[in-house]
Amino acid sequence: MNKERLKKFKRIFEEQKRSILFNDRIVREDFGVCADDRYDEIDQATTDAEQAMRMRLRNRETLYIKKVEEALARIEEGTFGECDSCGEDIELKRLEARPTATLCVGCKEDQEKREMLNANGRVHKSLGEVFSRKFA
Repeated sequence: MNKERLKKFKRIFEEQKRSILFNDRIVREDFGVCADDRYDEIDQATTDAEQAMRMRLRNRETLYIKKVEEALARIEEGTFGECDSCGEDIELKRLEARPTATLCVGCKEDQEKREMLNANGRVHKSLGEVFSRKFA
C-alpha cells in the first residue's frame, strides 16, 4: 500500500479514536442517576433500560477503539492492509468499507463458515473474544 493511502487511513483512525474518547467523556457524565428519575417502578425501569443501553454502547466503543489502536500499530509496523490469514493484500474497497479489517474477503468468508459450524460461532460478537471463550 502506498504512503499516501496509509496516511489517509492513519488520519481516519486518529479521528475515530478522538471521537470515541470524546463521546466516552459525555457518556460517563450521563451515567449519573438523579433521584428525580426514580419516582416509581416505571421510572426505575426506564432509567435501568437507558443505563443498559449506555453500557452496551460503551462496550462496543471499547472494543472498536482496541481495533483502531491495533490498526494504527499495523500501520507503524508496515503490515496494515495484509491479511492475517493468507498474507495477501486486503482489497482497497474492503479497507475503505471496514478500515479495521484484518482478513481479506475470502479468508473472512472462510472464518464465518467455520464459526457457523460450531457452538463458538453463535457467541455474541460484542462480548469480545476473551470474554466469549470464558462462557462458551
